[in-house]
Amino acid sequence: MTSASDAEVNAFVGLGSNLDNPVQQIRRALSQLEILPGTSVVAISSLYRSAPFGDVEQSDFVNAVAHLQTRLDAESLLQQLLGIESAQGRVRGERWGPRIIDLDLLVHGDTISDSHELKLPHPGIAERNFVLLPLQEIAPETVLPGLGKVADIAVDRNDPQIARLD
Repeated sequence: MTSASDAEVNAFVGLGSNLDNPVQQIRRALSQLEILPGTSVVAISSLYRSAPFGDVEQSDFVNAVAHLQTRLDAESLLQQLLGIESAQGRVRGERWGPRIIDLDLLVHGDTISDSHELKLPHPGIAERNFVLLPLQEIAPETVLPGLGKVADIAVDRNDPQIARLD
């Protein structure tokens, strides 16, 4: 069951994959975002290839960010994202390890949450080029609760390395 309201909020979802044809995995997840209840996709960033985050030896990732307008509350949207991951075969294993698909709820309106299940805004946004660069592409004027305007957050293109694919 999903919880919805009459008011739409802007939400941003980070997508990443480095297994089993990552570009195809990202596109498949995006197509599933487009059919979520009470939700529409407003914008999708370009795809970016980025070096892996963390200390695990693995292939580069393909990343993107999607801007949604949704009537789903943050917890319900998170459950929908977890369902998409599961349907695509995501198995949770090593932290920062390889994955077929990763969907992170980055921002949900003005929601601030620090529960075990849901942290909003997503921690580490300001330190992760693979989130910041696509987010700056599609929503530079968006203000992230506690972080400021997206356009004002510095991106370090060299650590980890990142490049636009399309």
